[in-house]
Amino acid sequence: MKVLVTGGTGYIGSHTTVALFEAGHTPILVDNFSNSTPDVIETLRDMTSPNLIFYEGDVSDIAFLQKIWDAEKPEAVIHFAAKKAVGESVAEPLLYYRTNLGSLQTVLETMQQNHCDKLVFSSSCTVYGEPDVCPVNEDTPQKTAESPYGATKQMSERIIEDASKAIPLHAIALRYFNPVGAHPSSKIGELPLGVPNNLIPFLTQATAGLRDKLTVHGDDYDTPDGTCMRDFIHVMDLAEAHVAAVEFLASTEASFTVLNIGSGSGNSVQELIDTFEKTNNVKVPYKIGPRRNGDVVKIWADASKAKELLGWQTTRSLEDSMRDAWNWQVALSKKA
Repeated sequence: MKVLVTGGTGYIGSHTTVALFEAGHTPILVDNFSNSTPDVIETLRDMTSPNLIFYEGDVSDIAFLQKIWDAEKPEAVIHFAAKKAVGESVAEPLLYYRTNLGSLQTVLETMQQNHCDKLVFSSSCTVYGEPDVCPVNEDTPQKTAESPYGATKQMSERIIEDASKAIPLHAIALRYFNPVGAHPSSKIGELPLGVPNNLIPFLTQATAGLRDKLTVHGDDYDTPDGTCMRDFIHVMDLAEAHVAAVEFLASTEASFTVLNIGSGSGNSVQELIDTFEKTNNVKVPYKIGPRRNGDVVKIWADASKAKELLGWQTTRSLEDSMRDAWNWQVALSKKA
C-alpha cells in the first residue's frame, strides 16, 4: 500500500518508514521538522530508496494535505505528527491542544474528502492516567490524564471513535508505552532538537559528556527501588507493530480498535540505568532530583490483544535497546 506517514522524520516515524519499506509498502513522508532535521531524509533514502517521497509542511494545513493527496493518492495513513513531551505540555497546554487535536482533525477531514478509510493513530499509555493495577489492558478504566499531553491522546481517541461511527473509517489507535533504542545500523535513532525531554537521549548525551548529569525525577515512589516504573519497548518492535496494524486494516471491517503496544513487563528508571551501564560498560552520570509534575508512578502493558489480532509481539530485549541506543550516540559523536 501507499502509506502517508505524518511526522515521518521523527523518532518513531523514521523507524516505521524503514519497516514499511522492508515490508513492501510505499511510505510517503510529511514533516515540518519541528523536532527533527532535514538530513534524516537523505539517511532514510540511503536506507530505503533514493525515490523515497517526502513533503515538507504542516499537516494542520488542509490545502497542503490536499496537494499531497492529489499527487500521491495514499491508501492509508499513519498519524505520528504531534507534540509529545509531558513536562512541556504542563507548561504549555494550549499549544498541545491546538497542535495535537487540530492536526488530527485536519487529517481526518482530508481522508474523508478523498475516500481514504485506513488510519493508524499514534496513541499512548498516558490515556490510562495513574492505574490502580498493572499490567493494564485495553479495558482498564481511563482516569483523568496526568498531563495535557495525555489528555490530548484521550481526546484524539474519542475523536477517531466518533468519526468512525459517522464516516467510512477503519482505525487502530496504538497505545504504546515507552519506546527506546535505535535502528541496529546506528543510522537513525532518537535525536530531539534542543534539550531532550525523554529519558534515553538525555542519558546517552550525558554519558557522552554532552550534557550535565541526568536527573532521575524522584526516588521515593511506591516501587521496589523508589523510581518510576515503565514498559520500555525497542523502537523497531514498535515500528513493526505499525506495519502489522496497516496490514490488518486492509482485511478488517472493524471501525475502531485500540491496542496496547508494549513488552508486557515493567522496569524502573534505576533498572534501566543499571542495564545501560552493564550492557555498554560505561558509567551514567546521574543525580536524584525532585518529582516531576505529570509523571505516572508505574505502568506496563498487557499486550496480548495485539498478539491475537496482529500476530505481533516484541522480539528485542531491554539489553538490545540499551546497546542500540548507545551505539547510535557513539555514531553521532563520530559524525560530529
